[in-house]
Amino acid sequence: MITLQETIRPSADLRNHYNDISKQCREGKEAVIITVDGRGDTVSISYEEYKNMKARIELLEILAEAEDDVKNGRTAPISETFADLRAILREDKVEI
Repeated sequence: MITLQETIRPSADLRNHYNDISKQCREGKEAVIITVDGRGDTVSISYEEYKNMKARIELLEILAEAEDDVKNGRTAPISETFADLRAILREDKVEI
């Protein structure tokens, strides 16, 4: 499991020390929690970490859908699935 380090900083730091926060997110691979009046308001992470996190969430959503399909009997034998894929690929080659 991937754990992301977290740091808490006040919103004034975002305005006054943006470059430091940006570097902390990128190089330290940290999530910086920005507070307003002592309460969590927003979170800043590097763009790379955002892309990685988004990809993991999308994969989890696909896996949850697949699990639901299995639970509800929406499955097919693997031989049928591959036959369908081969047919689709053949159709695509003809159209090219």
